[in-house]
Order: sequence, then C-alpha cells, then structure tokens
Amino acid sequence: MEIFFEFETYIALLTLTIIEIILGIDNIIFISIITNKVEKESRHKARVLGLLLALVLRVIMLFGLTWFIGLTQPVYMNISIKDIILFLGGGFLIFKSVLEISHKINGNFDEKIISNKSVSLSSVIWQIVAIDFVFSVDSILTAIGLTEILLLMVIAVVISILFMIFYSSKISDIIDRYPSLEILALCFLILIGFTLILESAHIDIPKGFIYFSLFFTLGVELINIRFRRVSLKRIKIKK
Repeated sequence: MEIFFEFETYIALLTLTIIEIILGIDNIIFISIITNKVEKESRHKARVLGLLLALVLRVIMLFGLTWFIGLTQPVYMNISIKDIILFLGGGFLIFKSVLEISHKINGNFDEKIISNKSVSLSSVIWQIVAIDFVFSVDSILTAIGLTEILLLMVIAVVISILFMIFYSSKISDIIDRYPSLEILALCFLILIGFTLILESAHIDIPKGFIYFSLFFTLGVELINIRFRRVSLKRIKIKK
C-alpha cells in the first residue's frame, strides 16, 4: 500500500483513467444505441448489468495478464488471436450499424421499425459484454504498457466503467430525442468497425484523427439541429 504515498502513483492512475475513458467513447455510443432497442423501463437495467458483467470480464483479463499478452503472439503466419478478435468485432460493428441504418431509411425516420419488445434484455446485455471485450483489447494492452501495477489498472477500469454507466444513459436519451444523431453515431461505428479490421491487418490509423472527425461532424450536426429549431420558430411566427 506504500505506492499510494507516492505522487507518481496518482499521475499514473489519472493517465490510465483518462485513456480508459477516451478509448471507451466508442463503447458508450454502441451501448447508447443498442439499449434503445429494449423497453424504456429496462434500458437502465440493461446498461448497468451489461457494463457490470463487462467490468468482471475486464478484471479477469487483467488478472490473467500472462494469458492476455499471449493473445498478441502469432498463431498462424502473422495472425494472432488479438487480430481475429479485432476482425470479428469490426465486422460485427459494421453489420449491426448498417442493419440499423437500413431500418431507419426503409421506415419512418422518427419511429422504430423493430418493436422494443422484439429485442430481449439478455441479448442486449450479452452484446454489450461482447463488444466491450473487443474494445477492451486495446485499452488493456495500453494499460499494460503504461504501468506494471495491477491494482492501478483495476482501479482505472472500475472508474471508466462507472463513467460509462453514468454517461451512457444521458447519451442514450439524447440519441432517442434526436434521431439524426443516431444516424451520425451509427456511421461513426461503421468507421470504428473499419479501423478495427484495418488494425487486425496491422494497419494502424491514429485514433486522434477518428475522434476529431467524430467531434467535428457532431458539431456540424448540432449546428443543423439549432438551425432547424430556429427555422421552425420563424415559420410559426409568420403563420
């Protein structure tokens, strides 16, 4: 416990926590969209249970560091288990996002084509756990590279999961209120899916470019939402 009397410990913990939260942005967006498919009163339960199970899985992965690091070792030619996980996860994100966009385009933009009751709570929870596992591959490997203190890694993961539980509900409400933001978020998930597939092929794209594109397009869409509101007010005034 003497490590908690060292200033460097808190710097490392702060750095780890910030990185875990930043790398969890993709996860928050996915969770916010997928939980909107269940009944409204069950959404918070789905988010909490899914993320708590994901937390348990992450902690298990941290305690099995030797096994986890082994995922990066090639098993066939230059392909590792990590590459396979990233490829499958990227493919799932692309498929899921394209399917959701198709439902929106082919139906009423303001209504859900699939009834909330048709999506079971358990399927949503396990999708959250599965996609969190994919996203946690990079975050845990990054944490291992920053510190060798397991306790700090666990604390950072717990804080980041609590952050996701708190903010995923807020983002979910915003997406539910503004359907155009859901389309934007789904397109961003398609981009993330492609980057995961490229990463599985050892083609690295700086994450900074991806997050910049997200926040830039988000800013543009927020301006459009504001513009539409002002236009509607002007039309009502003229009438």
